Amino acid sequence: VQLQASGGGLVQPGGSLRLSCAASGIIFKNNHIGWYRQAPGKQRELVALSTSGGSTNYPDSVKGRFTISRDNAKNTVYLQMNSLKPEDTAVYYCNAQHQYIAALKYWGQGTQVTVSS
Repeated sequence: VQLQASGGGLVQPGGSLRLSCAASGIIFKNNHIGWYRQAPGKQRELVALSTSGGSTNYPDSVKGRFTISRDNAKNTVYLQMNSLKPEDTAVYYCNAQHQYIAALKYWGQGTQVTVSS
């Protein structure tokens, strides 16, 4: 199983980035896919979730600014991030969790997002 995250980089406050996560080795449509982030000295936190059933969920900190979407045919999930703030700076990870089997949980390698002027 491999989750390959990409799309990170340096962006100015107020800017946008689109992250991608391409999965292989899993039946993508049977998995909940989440984007998490971890800033230095902080715990990893969920920023967007796309369930196998098609619903999405966001914490208040990113609601209205971040949008998760998935293309099951391409085994890829995206995170569109708009109106970025310096506090969004973190390493972003994608995660796949089987909808029924909790032990089947996988992480990508992370992509750095830095929001700075």
